[in-house]
Amino acid sequence: MFRTFRAFRLATFYGELLDTHPDLVGANMTWNVQRGRELTVAGLSRATMLRAALAERISEFFAEVDVLACPVSQVAPFDVTLDWVHEINGQPQQTYLDWMASAYLISATGLPAASVPAGFTADGRPVGLQLVGRRRAEWDLLAVAHAFEAATGHAAVTPASAPPLGITGPQPGA
Repeated sequence: MFRTFRAFRLATFYGELLDTHPDLVGANMTWNVQRGRELTVAGLSRATMLRAALAERISEFFAEVDVLACPVSQVAPFDVTLDWVHEINGQPQQTYLDWMASAYLISATGLPAASVPAGFTADGRPVGLQLVGRRRAEWDLLAVAHAFEAATGHAAVTPASAPPLGITGPQPGA
C-alpha cells in the first residue's frame, strides 16, 4: 500500500520532469516514477482497501496502547558514499526502500511519529528510537519524546563523547 501510493505520487509530481529533463532525475526517482506509471486502477483500488484496513487495525491497537516504540532504522548509520543499504545481515535488499521499512511502515499509518536519540553502537554510531502516537495526539507524543530524552540524557551526548553502550544490530553488508 505504501509503495503503491508513493509511486503514484512521485509519478504524478515528477513524471513530467523525468520526461523533459531526464538528466536531472536520479536513478531512484526514475525507478519510482516508472513504478507509478505501471499502476493500474485495480492496483490503486487494492491499495485503498489496504489503507482502510490498516487504519482500522491501527485504531484497535491504539485503543489499548498510548505509544508504540520501535527502531528508527534496521541499520546503524552507514558510509555516506553508499547509495543505499544493499544487504542486511546477509539478506539482500531488493530496492532502495527495503532497508528503511521500519520508518515507512509507520508512515503508512499516517500516525504522528518522533525519532529520539537512544544511544550508540559499540563503535560509536548513533541509534534512534521511533515513538509513534495515537491519531491527533501529537502533543502527547511530543511529551513522551521529551520525557524519554530527559530520562536518558541521550539527546545531550554527541557521538564523539559517547561511551559505547554495547548496542549491536544489523550492519550493512555484514
